[in-house]
Amino acid sequence: MGMAQVADSASIIGKSIRIGNLLVSQHDFPTQMNWDDAKAACAALGPGWRLPSIEEWDILYQNKDNIGGFVAVNYDYYWSSTEETIATIAYIFYLTGDTADVNNKASKCNVRAVRDF
Repeated sequence: MGMAQVADSASIIGKSIRIGNLLVSQHDFPTQMNWDDAKAACAALGPGWRLPSIEEWDILYQNKDNIGGFVAVNYDYYWSSTEETIATIAYIFYLTGDTADVNNKASKCNVRAVRDF
């Protein structure tokens, strides 16, 4: 792993926030990504970092003011790790509307990483 990647990891994780049994990265990734890239980017942060499940997004939403740092590049849609039965579809969470929906994995959405505490 190059130094740039290490610095990027540190800048994303920042001072992670503990919410229940989750650690939440302090910052969103600076760019929107497709689902596969989002999963890989979270894993590249270090051991245990991953996309939150759609159920975990409910917890993040309830604590969004404490967590902060949500930048929502274009829209407040964030990837979750929860997949649909159709292989090309995964769930997204709409932060402003407190709702879940599905999206094609090729689409680009915002990304926030979590890790079990």
